Amino acid sequence: MVEAHGITPAEYQRIVDLLGREPNVTELGVFSLMWSEHCGYKYSRARLAELPTEGPQVVQGPGENAGAVDVGEGLAVVFKMESHNHPSAVEPYQGAATGVGGILRDVFTMGARPIALLDSLRFGELSDPHARYLFRNVVRGIGDYGNCVGVPTVGGEVVFDDAYRGNPLVNAMCVGLLRHDELTKGATGAPGNGVYVLGASTGRDGIHGASLLASSELSDDTLESRPTVQVGDPFSEKLLLEATLELIERDAVIGIQDMGAAGLTSSSSEMASRSGTGIAIDVARVPRREPAMPPYEVLLSESQERMLVVADDAKEPLLMEIAEKWDLPCTRIGEVTGDGTWRVVEDEVEVCSIPVAALVDEVPKYVREVGRPAYLDEVQAWEPEEGWLAGRDPLDDLATLLAAPTIACKRWAWEQYDHHVQTNTVLGPGADAAVLRLRGTRRGIALTVDGNGRWVWCDPRTGGALAVAEAARNLAAVGAKPLAVTDCLNFGNPEKDRVYYQFVEAIRGIAEACRALGTPVVSGNVSFYNESSTGAVHPTPTIGMVGILEDLEKRIRPDGALPGDILVELGGTGAHLGASSFLKEVVGTVAGRPPAADLEAEAAAGDAVRALSAAGLVRAARERASSSPSSARPASPDDGA
Repeated sequence: MVEAHGITPAEYQRIVDLLGREPNVTELGVFSLMWSEHCGYKYSRARLAELPTEGPQVVQGPGENAGAVDVGEGLAVVFKMESHNHPSAVEPYQGAATGVGGILRDVFTMGARPIALLDSLRFGELSDPHARYLFRNVVRGIGDYGNCVGVPTVGGEVVFDDAYRGNPLVNAMCVGLLRHDELTKGATGAPGNGVYVLGASTGRDGIHGASLLASSELSDDTLESRPTVQVGDPFSEKLLLEATLELIERDAVIGIQDMGAAGLTSSSSEMASRSGTGIAIDVARVPRREPAMPPYEVLLSESQERMLVVADDAKEPLLMEIAEKWDLPCTRIGEVTGDGTWRVVEDEVEVCSIPVAALVDEVPKYVREVGRPAYLDEVQAWEPEEGWLAGRDPLDDLATLLAAPTIACKRWAWEQYDHHVQTNTVLGPGADAAVLRLRGTRRGIALTVDGNGRWVWCDPRTGGALAVAEAARNLAAVGAKPLAVTDCLNFGNPEKDRVYYQFVEAIRGIAEACRALGTPVVSGNVSFYNESSTGAVHPTPTIGMVGILEDLEKRIRPDGALPGDILVELGGTGAHLGASSFLKEVVGTVAGRPPAADLEAEAAAGDAVRALSAAGLVRAARERASSSPSSARPASPDDGA
């Protein structure tokens, strides 16, 4: 029973010590969620503390549903990136769609209206029929959900590599906008406040999604686990979005929290933990879409489009009025208490009684000391031999490189997305970074997502730093100044020495680059156990970055060049083939060291581009490491079919 819940013998003994007794089956299920890697970050939390999180621009750092940075004139941008890798491997359409739904809720729960989505997608080689199936359905899931909710998908990246054949990566980023005084947190307020479920009813979808599906390696058994994948309804999400923003605008709530991973369990216990309170819930009051659901299933369900709301009794009529206006069920299920206990009853029968601190603050933290993996010596030993390119036709090699699906234009994917809804998109897919206007101001924001798992595989620390540097270059290429980062850290099993080493070193590289470039990490996500029978994915930290343009009219256009203009390369480290796309796509090997990360030069180059742009001397710019030139032949799921 204990092993089936993903709890080790040592962890079980710790639970017994904290409770002073044996847990019942429902309590065991609750601990399996809250102490899972997906919810508890037990292998990553200590290392994440190395990342810089503070700066004068930071309005909200890590610890809330999303981060926020100041963009001037009383406005703040709220943003976060998360993964839905395992669900998308099992059921690509719903996995991707509900990934979008979850990241949208993280942002509008803060009081921000979502204004943009971006995605970072990785699959096996496009010649593989299963990779084409995943690609087609993930893109369809992202497009259908975002289009129905009315949020533009304005940028992203798609990579095809055999390293992701058994385990695709589906990372989604959402960006929202609010005024500073609209920022809302997941707090409970004082004892006696009411606790409500707003939105969809609770079903059996997603049970154990966080504890068993997202916190273990993929296998033939998990690939048959469609019931653990949530089912999304974007039209309900749109109603929930509008209702949530109206509740916040009309001061009807004290706190509000998305019921995402671990559902009612995590949302209620985390709100209580942040506020230093307890919480009491009667699961008999929770609206259910399926009959005979026991408390265990209600507490562990990850049904979508639900919010947990805390409101003062005096505001209950207003809360119900707004819920009714948006045709959403809203039910009082409990109240805030002052005893620090997470208590659940069904009618009057006690189901769970656990100290909030035991669920949230006492999650085990594993810090491992591991050595450098031997494979790195072999990979990094590669050096080109004299004359190794003799006899090759450069034009043929160039054609092969440009025809590679990772290099080719991703127009097929972005044409599935509405990237102009809301009419704020100034630069959309195909540019180095998306640019959106901030209505009522002269300002704009620039957005990008970037990562290179091959570089991190060949040199974890340098690869981590270069992911941040490339994101900053993308923003500079449109004239924007980088502000802050959200990250999505995709790795294999952290219990394996090689993976844990890659994770630790990549974190160090990211931290160094963020400090050098002045971009604190304000939110993010860790996705471990991205492994299958084919092995672990390449270690892939994905960086989402937000930047500011003080004057939108002075943005740099990617296609503004005219005949006769001077072409200049600014910065760079010269020719470099180690860990390159050329080696992979043309030569057929992954080896060598990636380019060195000269972070001082990166900062200087970004400043130079912005200064040249402000002086009116730049007509067009492109970031040199871009892997999606718009002139290349588009890649689609029909390739190789």
